[in-house]
Amino acid sequence: MKKIVLASKSPRRQELLGMLGIPFEVKVSDAEEIITHTDPAKVTEELSLQKAEAVAREITEAVVIGADTVVAVDDKILGKPKDKEDARAIIHLLQGRSHMVYTGVTILVKGNDVQHIETFSEGTKVKVATMSEEEIETYIASEEPYDKAGAYGIQGIFSKFIEGIEGDYFNVVGLPVHHLYRKLREKTYLEKSLT
Repeated sequence: MKKIVLASKSPRRQELLGMLGIPFEVKVSDAEEIITHTDPAKVTEELSLQKAEAVAREITEAVVIGADTVVAVDDKILGKPKDKEDARAIIHLLQGRSHMVYTGVTILVKGNDVQHIETFSEGTKVKVATMSEEEIETYIASEEPYDKAGAYGIQGIFSKFIEGIEGDYFNVVGLPVHHLYRKLREKTYLEKSLT
């Protein structure tokens, strides 16, 4: 089995990859992210590829996994809130309706040269309950919204406002665990004892 390297500093992603029961290392690149697409799913694929390629340039041999997650309403990507006003606007936009969360993943196999690149994305529909002004204000006064795309983490205190999801829960957290496991298994990048 080749060494597996996760090209992400996200503790949530590291925890999710750890759920596969495989050893891996973390290496983060500070390469500039360049977006050329407008479709949210394609944006995540593009950014996951850039992250994987940047880390692959710094190592000799490994299976590099890059990932990127975005929250989108009506195909408009919502980033991390810049401040309290921005967080309030984002939560107002999300509450009482459904939105999509996309995670793009790139599996890049590096040997003497790049041997294989596969990029895919997964979408999960998330329904947020109608929230009162008091609930919104209490939430944005917490620390949670400010380091997360879409101003929330489904696994955090915002979970009480999630009415339901259609698709992979772990995808919303930051990595489509089953989809990634299936791809790694199909390409035999995992030891047989793990499959």
